[in-house]
Amino acid sequence: MPHHKSAAKRVITNARDRVRNIALRTRMRSAVKAVRTAATRSEAMAAYRSAMSVLDRTASAGVIKKETASRHKARLARHAQKLPA
Repeated sequence: MPHHKSAAKRVITNARDRVRNIALRTRMRSAVKAVRTAATRSEAMAAYRSAMSVLDRTASAGVIKKETASRHKARLARHAQKLPA
């Protein structure tokens, strides 16, 4: 139990932030998975465009680092290009 008013507030804000971070991370992983499981290049590129946006928003929220988002985008782009048209 927190002994100070500010510590009690941190418990509340940490719980709220944790829920938000989990939601953002889940959305990011789903977007990445959509690109990875696409059967054709056109499907993968459509999923890649939305995944780029999700990765950038996740990075700007501070859930992942900008370098991590950049690395994911680069790998997804290479993967999407290798798929059959």
